[in-house]
Amino acid sequence: MKISTRTRYGIRLMINLAKNYGKGFSLLKDISKKEGVSEKYLSLIVIPLKGAGLLNTTRGVHGGYRLSKPPSEIKVKDIVEVLEGDLFLIDCVKNSRLCKRSNECVSRDLWVNLSNEITNYLTSITLMDLLKWEEKKSKSSAIDYCI
Repeated sequence: MKISTRTRYGIRLMINLAKNYGKGFSLLKDISKKEGVSEKYLSLIVIPLKGAGLLNTTRGVHGGYRLSKPPSEIKVKDIVEVLEGDLFLIDCVKNSRLCKRSNECVSRDLWVNLSNEITNYLTSITLMDLLKWEEKKSKSSAIDYCI
């Protein structure tokens, strides 16, 4: 399993918007500069996120993008599913009828359990959690020059 660049950049976009939550709309060109991702690529990522109800957009002088709800209410799982599709590792996990051996297949059980673990883990993490992780990282990497 490999997470696409689209999803990795989508998470970074959403973290950036989470930092600005409650401060109005953010422009893609500003996010593009901060994240080092082309504005054109970000414009393709925001479309499904908006369609899923995770983003609000507005046009005009004060337009841009913002989260549709607080960072504490947006789960990483929701973002990943929008950008990657379902989190099932193999097709028979989602639909056991795809394989006539599903009922006795031990390897299917392995993939079902792993898919459930991934889903549960991503469900347990919100954008707010990622903001806290980032803050913790920035504090631990700060150098203190006091003598």
